[in-house]
Amino acid sequence: MAATEAEADIHLDGVSKRFGEMTAVDDLTMSIPRGSFYAMLGPSGCGKTTTLRMIGGFEDPTAGKVYLGGADVTQHPPYKRDVNTVFQSYALFPHLSVEKNVAFGLERKKIGKSEALKRAHEALELVQLDHVGKRKPAQLSGGQQQRVALARALVNRPRALLLDEPLGALDLRLRKQLQIELKRIQQDVGITFVHVTHDQEEAMSMADTIAVMNGGKIEQAGSATDLYERPRTAFVANFLGISNLIDAKVTGDQRVTTHDGAQLHAPECAGLTGDVRIGVRPEKITLVPAGEAVPDGSNVLKGKILVAAFLGVSIQYVIQAAGGEELNVFAQNFSGSEPEALAVGREVQLVWRPEHTFVVERG
Repeated sequence: MAATEAEADIHLDGVSKRFGEMTAVDDLTMSIPRGSFYAMLGPSGCGKTTTLRMIGGFEDPTAGKVYLGGADVTQHPPYKRDVNTVFQSYALFPHLSVEKNVAFGLERKKIGKSEALKRAHEALELVQLDHVGKRKPAQLSGGQQQRVALARALVNRPRALLLDEPLGALDLRLRKQLQIELKRIQQDVGITFVHVTHDQEEAMSMADTIAVMNGGKIEQAGSATDLYERPRTAFVANFLGISNLIDAKVTGDQRVTTHDGAQLHAPECAGLTGDVRIGVRPEKITLVPAGEAVPDGSNVLKGKILVAAFLGVSIQYVIQAAGGEELNVFAQNFSGSEPEALAVGREVQLVWRPEHTFVVERG
């Protein structure tokens, strides 16, 4: 359940940001509860980084208010906001040791040197790097440098930590490793993390709540499961994973008809009328050779196999449905080879359970 304004650790009320004639963020209202891991996910230019910068105080809203812990901080500069930001660039001081990099912000707050170093080592221990405190940043790997930047942001014990694509400069293996580390650290420290990313897998693996942004607005926010299984727009369905979307018309209670005449059961279309698009994820579909029996009550489309690509753990099929759509199907690799009955050119039936059908407006 979304946090109310009164419960929110971070709350944006009708926030907009315009750069000349361009609107980067458009009348955005959002609430982030204390201690949550919140991801803003979307393509370049969708407004996610601008939103993060307004929370941090690096950009002033053109309109609207920003609240931290219930207090209006819209006019406060970054240093007066109880948040820290971790950027994609590590911005470590090359001439200082790791421990002094982490302690730097504490010393500026006139905390004693011994106390600052004690807290710095606690922060380094949190990111599992206490053993490199005496080294210089150049002696560390990219992943280690990013964890030092994270420790430096956490050492001040801020209300919230803002993460602006912090893993974007790392290779795939390191990104996956640090995704797990970030989630562990957030659970350990219990503070609010707000994470900006364009990587759907990154958001899904870490965040309690994901807000999918498009055109300066939030298209849909919810858990990874909610967004993946029950997308409300075609944009969300296609941005989070692969979706098969098929044009259809609502023709009865929880029933639709595709333009080639196939009758399908779509429980989520209850109460809707007119033209819609129904969707089903590729892994929910089973391919059955043409003419073979299918389970009662199943949704069924006829098609022909255009592509069968062996991917090791699975086989990806591209099927041309009778209505002309090209649909993706992922089949688990049980046999160690591509079944002859599902070879390229074969006629097949695409079979799935009605409850795996979602419905979005036809755009």
